[in-house]
Amino acid sequence: MKKINVKKIKSAVAKLAVEANLILRGDIIRAIRKAYLAEKDRKAKNILKILLSNAAIAKYERIAICQDTGMAVVFIEIGQGVSLTGGSLSRAVNDGIREGYKKGHLRKSVVADPIMRVNTKDNAPAVIHEEIVPGNKVRITVVPKGFGSENKTAVKMLNPTQGADEIGAFVIESVMKAGADACPPYIIGVGLGGTLDKACLLSKKALMRHIDKRSAKRHIAGLEKGLFKKINALKIGPMGFGGGATCLGVNIETYPTHIAGLPVCVSISCHATRSATATL
Repeated sequence: MKKINVKKIKSAVAKLAVEANLILRGDIIRAIRKAYLAEKDRKAKNILKILLSNAAIAKYERIAICQDTGMAVVFIEIGQGVSLTGGSLSRAVNDGIREGYKKGHLRKSVVADPIMRVNTKDNAPAVIHEEIVPGNKVRITVVPKGFGSENKTAVKMLNPTQGADEIGAFVIESVMKAGADACPPYIIGVGLGGTLDKACLLSKKALMRHIDKRSAKRHIAGLEKGLFKKINALKIGPMGFGGGATCLGVNIETYPTHIAGLPVCVSISCHATRSATATL
């Protein structure tokens, strides 16, 4: 069995926390550039140009893409052939977040209690999702999630007799309610199926998939393409100034569900949708 000391996980998490906050993903850069070239509205085109400049400055001057450096969501896939040594996994992850946010001079936004609201001053703890998978590797993805967009998350239990049309209507309704409040153009992550909590987890995972990669399921890929077109027809546009780029991509993840229900969760994420991944 392959042994991995949790110190390596701590170091990887620290590095990924900085990388994710400073370097906008290549698929998102390409989508903004494509939207810029296609945009006819002068104000919207100018906003897209500013977003591209902002991403370039953040990367080369080593500063955060957005002032909201988020609450860190950490996904860890642990191979069944891996033995973790050297201490607690969750402690290593949280120590990595502390180190990364300190070294990267990233804003600390986490409060220790949702009612008392005292800042932990180190951006820990992270929200950690662990999954056991085949193999002998550990795959770590750090997703700093800003709450301007997180606050626009929408969830609903549809009737089992409802289908793609009703799912699409709920996604569109959720984007319309968000309006320009969460810094469009958006990345839309949709979770379908499982239980209510599973659908929410799937919607987060959907944000991690590159937006130029469609679902392997033909009917889901069709739904993604259709929603992308309909959301952009809303003309909310970049930062709410109108134009054709309300969203840059729509990703949908699914899971088997119960015969009596159809859980749907919509995660709305701003143009600065961030994630970084490493494999040990």
